[in-house]
Amino acid sequence: MGPGGISPWSLLLILAIVLLLFGTKKLRNVGTDLGGALKGFKSAMKDGEKEANEAKESIEEVTTEHREQVDDAEGEKKTNNEKP
Repeated sequence: MGPGGISPWSLLLILAIVLLLFGTKKLRNVGTDLGGALKGFKSAMKDGEKEANEAKESIEEVTTEHREQVDDAEGEKKTNNEKP
């Protein structure tokens, strides 16, 4: 018995019936379409990761600039308080 209680002979019989019903040309087209869909999905995932990394870098850059502005403002405030 194989996975799920299906024997290898049963799988071969099912494959033979599918080949008879649909033919090799249709199955080849389905395989090609499925491969193209997977390729497109992987490409979209890579693009999404790239955009997420760019957004993260942009946020970090803005945060750094904001911290520098706050530090500059605090430094000016301290120097103004020290003057008589």
